[in-house]
Amino acid sequence: MDKTALSSNWKKLQATLKKDTAKRKSSDRDSGDATKKRKLSEKQKPYTHAKPTLKRKRMSDKTEAGDEAPKVESRYKENEGRSPTAEIGRYIAMDCEMVGVGPNPDNDSALARVSVVNFNGDQVYDSYVRPKEMVTDWRTHVSGIAPKHMVEARSLEEVQKDIAEIMKDRVLVGHAVSNDLDALLLGHPKRDIRDTSKHPPYRRIAGGGSPRLKVLAEEFLGIKIQEGAHSSVEDARATMALFRREKDAFEREHLKKWPARMMADTREKGEGQKKKKKKKTTRKR
Repeated sequence: MDKTALSSNWKKLQATLKKDTAKRKSSDRDSGDATKKRKLSEKQKPYTHAKPTLKRKRMSDKTEAGDEAPKVESRYKENEGRSPTAEIGRYIAMDCEMVGVGPNPDNDSALARVSVVNFNGDQVYDSYVRPKEMVTDWRTHVSGIAPKHMVEARSLEEVQKDIAEIMKDRVLVGHAVSNDLDALLLGHPKRDIRDTSKHPPYRRIAGGGSPRLKVLAEEFLGIKIQEGAHSSVEDARATMALFRREKDAFEREHLKKWPARMMADTREKGEGQKKKKKKKTTRKR
């Protein structure tokens, strides 16, 4: 896929996220808490404001809560593997590209590329994957994968290990992400998954069904993706931008589905406190 188009779409994604951030900050200024914040002197401001270089290098909790992301230059290095510089953070978005294998390539697919981005849309991981089965349809016009990409492709086992380490203890964002996990032959706790294809406001675009990522990106982000061959990096970035746009709504829906976990944690904490209480002993006379 044309890297110029990728760069153009990434700039549009950044502009979309910046507008979303501005709206959040505007609502904060209307509240009484924001008024108090403005009255803080320079000495009273948080320590992180005194060192902006740290803010650019590290994704803070405020960034992941929806505040303005650090202004860093987006890196895009094809087949880089694990990025040596990008911070991962709590949220990651993943997308995969497939090729057709075996005698029925229209129905049988194998993983050929996987990409992961962080909350800011910066590339965390990108790798071509060497399929174990014989490829009978590269689907280049859609997947963007060609035989030349297999020259330096990594094995499925190596990619599985890398992705499993990145996903561990993190929230995974994806579009129909179960398909990507199946292709990787990996699992992830459902409570730690946010799927943009299942978000009710987005599903309305498809009449209640599963919407296409391309349609959501154009409708809600104002960008065009997948015009030619797909890019898993670009698709992962669009998916993360869609999640960030509705992050609060995603988390509210999540709490409705997983309240038992919170109750269980509270119950375990209470039981632990009870065990610490010393038992009363009676003296023998």
